[in-house]
Amino acid sequence: MDWTEVCIRIPTAATDEAAAIANMAVPYGIYIEDYSDLEQGAREIAHIDLIDEELLARDRTTSIIHIYIDPQDNPPEAVAFLRERLTAVGIAHEVDAATVREEDWANNWKKYFKPLPVGKKLLICPSWETTDNPDGRAVLSIDPGMAFGTGGHDTTRLVLETLENHVAAGDAFLDIGCGSGILSIAACLLGADSALGVDIDALAVRTAKENGELNGLTEPKYTIIKGDLAKDVSGTYPVIAANIVADAIIALSPAVPSLLADGGVYIVSGIIDTREGDVLDALTKCGFAVAERHEHGGWLCMVCKKA
Repeated sequence: MDWTEVCIRIPTAATDEAAAIANMAVPYGIYIEDYSDLEQGAREIAHIDLIDEELLARDRTTSIIHIYIDPQDNPPEAVAFLRERLTAVGIAHEVDAATVREEDWANNWKKYFKPLPVGKKLLICPSWETTDNPDGRAVLSIDPGMAFGTGGHDTTRLVLETLENHVAAGDAFLDIGCGSGILSIAACLLGADSALGVDIDALAVRTAKENGELNGLTEPKYTIIKGDLAKDVSGTYPVIAANIVADAIIALSPAVPSLLADGGVYIVSGIIDTREGDVLDALTKCGFAVAERHEHGGWLCMVCKKA
């Protein structure tokens, strides 16, 4: 299936407004090239001081918004919409469109994803790879597709390593923002009696279900639903994990105390260290105290208990 890649070049000052228009045309995702605060972003987000000279030479006065359009969503109409709306609000722009094969951007990265031991018990293995397992680890097969969660990112590895110490035989596990389903699968492999993953993204839900099947997991042991945490999840869970981003953790945490079993743990990750204070304030307001704090590469994972 051929997708259309659209590149919208606009003045940096108009990036936010143009991005809002782009999201109206294609609500399922955009990404933005904006190098205006490259040095500050490198320090605060990527935690690096050394920046490639090619990046330093990028134009700081313009931004480029990239969107990808499914052929079923009428790419020419979407491009026309973009040009019309940008002109109407007075944003100078250049819009270029090109066809890109889906497999080129959905599959080429796979060459870099190799079997990965995590913690002491797990071996993450891409579904298209075979691997030796001399240590007798539990093998977690994964094909994340377009959903987050291969085990390679610091945030996911931190949670997986933490789950080893907190998931016990017979536990019920809740995965908030399950993405590829990797945490729910890991919980089952580590002994959980059941795992429930919830996500608002339909693509993530489909991917997580497929990954469960790769590992021989189906309902009721392994359940994935598309829904809202506060409205669509009930029951109590000894272990709850949320490997998302700081703002999502802050927004969703008020619904967690009623879902957490007495003596249970709420594991949060995906938190850049510069947002630690914001997340801690929100957790405290929800009645949580931090029992463990783990950090790697500027990313944080915290284990919380009811205060």
